[in-house]
Amino acid sequence: MKSGGSMLGGSMRRRYMPPYAQYFVKFLRGYAEDGVDIQAVTVQNEVDTDQDARMPACIWPQEYEIDFVAKFLGPALAEQNLKTQIWILDHNYNLWGRVVAELDNPGLRKYCDSIAWHGYVGKPEMMSKVHEAYPDAEMYWTEGGSDYNKPDYLTDWSKWGGTFTGILRNWCRSITGWNLALDEHGRPNIGPFSCGGLVTIHSQTREITRSGQYWAFAHFARTVHRGARRFDSEGTISRVSHAAFKNPDGSRVMIVTNSGPAQELTIEMGAMQAKLSVDSDSLTTLLWS
Repeated sequence: MKSGGSMLGGSMRRRYMPPYAQYFVKFLRGYAEDGVDIQAVTVQNEVDTDQDARMPACIWPQEYEIDFVAKFLGPALAEQNLKTQIWILDHNYNLWGRVVAELDNPGLRKYCDSIAWHGYVGKPEMMSKVHEAYPDAEMYWTEGGSDYNKPDYLTDWSKWGGTFTGILRNWCRSITGWNLALDEHGRPNIGPFSCGGLVTIHSQTREITRSGQYWAFAHFARTVHRGARRFDSEGTISRVSHAAFKNPDGSRVMIVTNSGPAQELTIEMGAMQAKLSVDSDSLTTLLWS
């Protein structure tokens, strides 16, 4: 279905859009028949790169993605009464302008109001530009991971705490890590990149080690429940970031990331006040009702 005739690199050909849409339908129907309902699909992982033909990839020009969703995939799912969402882009922050242009198309908007983001290029604040243009659009962060070759792979939790905070403060509804578990060489991996898993399982000893990203995820996932809503938290302190949430059961959570030296903080909410000592290079979770 791509130019070049290879799984590596290349770009989509228009004449294959109708059968490709039917491929999605068969995929979704197959899972549904086994009792698995798929929440959402994206047109393509990382639509704006062919990865220099070093791995399975496919470029989708902006107008191709619009046409595929508006004329083929959206109508195909609607005809089969499939409720699976379509998320566009599935690529980096710096492509926010492309997202706005795609959402400007009424044909695409008929079937899609959601965006999938990756965090490798650009800044999370770029997602807020899309929110300003389309406040009702839903946003999801669908990929990001650590480099297992870096010396701080096991200890960069404050980096990831800051990353997750930026994602959630810029309108994303969820965060998905790049990979759950890989071996000490980042395998299996079909690309030429040294991306690590949330955990590493040694291929010989079976020893499990947990990455800094894993520990950052633990702070958010253990206390921020499905259906929680973020509420604004204010205050600017050098190298400290924070995000606050209200869970469906009424409990409240604040996760404070300190990538600097140990320091004393004061947390205030209405008439309530608490003193908080945060260690250097740390995440701290506050939970109250």
